[in-house]
Amino acid sequence: MSIRTNTAAMKALQNLNATAAQLAVTQNRISTGLKVASAKDNGAVWAIASYQRSQISSIEVLQTSLNRGKSVIDVAMAAGESISDIFTLMKEKALAASDTSLDTTARAALSEEFMTLAKQVDRISGTSSFNGASLIGNGDNNISVLA
Repeated sequence: MSIRTNTAAMKALQNLNATAAQLAVTQNRISTGLKVASAKDNGAVWAIASYQRSQISSIEVLQTSLNRGKSVIDVAMAAGESISDIFTLMKEKALAASDTSLDTTARAALSEEFMTLAKQVDRISGTSSFNGASLIGNGDNNISVLA
């Protein structure tokens, strides 16, 4: 036994260093939220996890794009349903105007209502857009989504 060697202190220092290393690993896991935060922790698991994270990111981008496409379709469907309802009213007005027992004043009123409905169809067609792209009326109707 040497006078200059304190084995208990050396053992305590080794234990302290091991505890500090484990604490650093635990703090890294807590701060990143990942059990395997780098290739240094476990190379194979880290590679698999990195691949899966990239796949999840790709799927999230696709999901966002598909949701955008769904929104475009929802806007177009709402406009189409509104126009369809107006066409039903226009048909009713046209059939009512074909009644031979109506005088010219009544027929003119029905014609005016018909024209008002036609203007509503034009207005809906012109204003049904998504992010500036016209969905029903004339214009650039090209909308692309990732799928």
